[in-house]
Amino acid sequence: MFFPESQVRILLCTQATDMRKSYKGLSALVKNTLQENPLSGQLFVFVNRRQNQMKVLYFDRSGYCIWSKKLEQGQFVVRSAPDGKRQLNWTQLKLLLDGIEIKKSRQYKRYSHL
Repeated sequence: MFFPESQVRILLCTQATDMRKSYKGLSALVKNTLQENPLSGQLFVFVNRRQNQMKVLYFDRSGYCIWSKKLEQGQFVVRSAPDGKRQLNWTQLKLLLDGIEIKKSRQYKRYSHL
């Protein structure tokens, strides 16, 4: 099972990604396309052109990990962003994985201990 830490930063690459890429290819995308450090421990989410496959790359202190999901039917709904990336929280990632899109919602301010 996939259980990242609750306070981890999650970045979604909104550009279509070739799912044949593995550790080196995805970490190069993080560095060159997203302009982020692939060794930071953040989760980097990639979706293919058909939007039916997703890979999550992260570094967990001792090496890279890739979590992958392929849908038998349906698509992941990924909206484009001007800079090619969008920050998500854990709840938004879970909704994306479950195929739930909330178009209009309001999130009220909550206390967050950092």
